Amino acid sequence: GIKQLSGDPIEDNVAIKRGAIVTCTVTDVASGGIEIEFGEPPMQTFIRRSDLSRDRSEQRPERFAVGDKIDAKVTSVDKSSRRVSVSIKALEISEDQEAVAQ
Repeated sequence: GIKQLSGDPIEDNVAIKRGAIVTCTVTDVASGGIEIEFGEPPMQTFIRRSDLSRDRSEQRPERFAVGDKIDAKVTSVDKSSRRVSVSIKALEISEDQEAVAQ
């Protein structure tokens, strides 16, 4: 099949490591969060509502539109279950910690 001929996105995306910052494109907006696509070759994952922002008032998936570009931080890469978790909230927290350190 075609999938067997193409490369493995988890193995081919060398830049995707825990703690990396990736630029994502929103592909779908749901009530529980947003579906995003990132990397080359493209990988898809889901950002839950609680990981959209640190502020509860900003944790609304409706504020995103399909096609939006956003930055997020990779929080975990699980090769056995083939799952990559990303979070905008983790990126905001790490940026605040850097600002305080400086």
